[in-house]
Amino acid sequence: MNISEFYPIFLQSKNVVIDSRKVEKESIFFAFSGESYNAAEKATDAINMGASAVIVEDEKYVDPPNNIFYVPSTLTFLQHLAIFHRDQLDIPFIGLTGSNGKTTTKELISSVLAEKFNVQYTFGNLNNHIGVPLTILSVRKGHEIAVIEMGANHQKEIEYLCAIAKPNLGYITNFGKAHLEGFGGFEGVIKGKSELYDYLKQHRQTILVNENDKIQYEKTDNYSPKITFGAPGSDYFFEPIYKDHFVGINYQGTEMFSNLTGNYNYDNLSAAVTLGLHFGLDISQIKKAIENYIPSNMRSQIQKKGNKTLVLDTYNANPSSMQVSLENFKTFEGSKLIIIGDMLELGEESLKEHQSILEFAKACGFDEMITVGPNFKSVCNSDRAFENTTQLIEWLKSNPVRKENVLLKASRGIALEKIIDYI
Repeated sequence: MNISEFYPIFLQSKNVVIDSRKVEKESIFFAFSGESYNAAEKATDAINMGASAVIVEDEKYVDPPNNIFYVPSTLTFLQHLAIFHRDQLDIPFIGLTGSNGKTTTKELISSVLAEKFNVQYTFGNLNNHIGVPLTILSVRKGHEIAVIEMGANHQKEIEYLCAIAKPNLGYITNFGKAHLEGFGGFEGVIKGKSELYDYLKQHRQTILVNENDKIQYEKTDNYSPKITFGAPGSDYFFEPIYKDHFVGINYQGTEMFSNLTGNYNYDNLSAAVTLGLHFGLDISQIKKAIENYIPSNMRSQIQKKGNKTLVLDTYNANPSSMQVSLENFKTFEGSKLIIIGDMLELGEESLKEHQSILEFAKACGFDEMITVGPNFKSVCNSDRAFENTTQLIEWLKSNPVRKENVLLKASRGIALEKIIDYI
């Protein structure tokens, strides 16, 4: 089976799935295999459930009359199908990467542009070598703009994802201390994320630049075409504004407050508003989108629980995002408890970075601090340093939280959200 032969079947399909449990009528099911599983075993079941085709990499299950087709690699075929499909799409593709704020920025941009256009965008965190092709294959007739989030934890990954997504416009949210182990240190992060710039420059595509970010500014200096925001001389300039715990922006007298906490979200909001203006939206449409966006993904999310205010930021953590979260939480009025969990994938820098964050947190003067995870426990000489969330939950059952404000911040692998019911 080759791509050009299969493409008409794809065009007639409803969606593409890689999980047999998500097969529905007119799905195309890509049956991946691994050391301990072979999804090709589900091929016939998928057809019986209404799948329009199944792609397998095990010849034993091939059944062309029933649209079960063999390829040497389901992953390679998925990626090549996405590239072929992308080449047929004559709409703007916006590519996003960065160390922090990728998903929030992607959702804000998509929410804003959806006020005028039919937008398709990366669902959840499907931003890797599998997720990006799946997102591209979800772009169908009628969509007018695609917003593609691209994640990476090593060199050349963004380069490859750009070759699949082929963005017309790109934005790097920031360069931070994330995935230091895979990138080989902070300079490696800059080099790896800048692969998006390399692609855009090579193909003379548009770069969105936050001119408040020194690295972004220097990396794109003297390049055109680009759209700029952040500084008084930029194409677009916004004043940050705050109400209660929420951040917003003022653009030429129009104030718009988000439902996001943290002044670090000012840049994310600014990027979304900039692209809204660039694509011709009225400021009233942009204001509506910003104010109606409700975070629900444990990113900069505020939740009221009784008389307590919880700040939930448990989806990801690295030294850069941890520090700005702590700085933001300092501004909350009332008693404050921080519950911080390990920052993962830091490699040789892990001990030093956890020690640094611990010292920074102590200097902030919070009323109470709890740490979760072996990395923090190794540098924290305290009876409030727990190995995992299970230990913390047991402790919380007999030690109820009495502070008015509680921050939860950790890497995804710590699953800190499990403790919410015990606060």
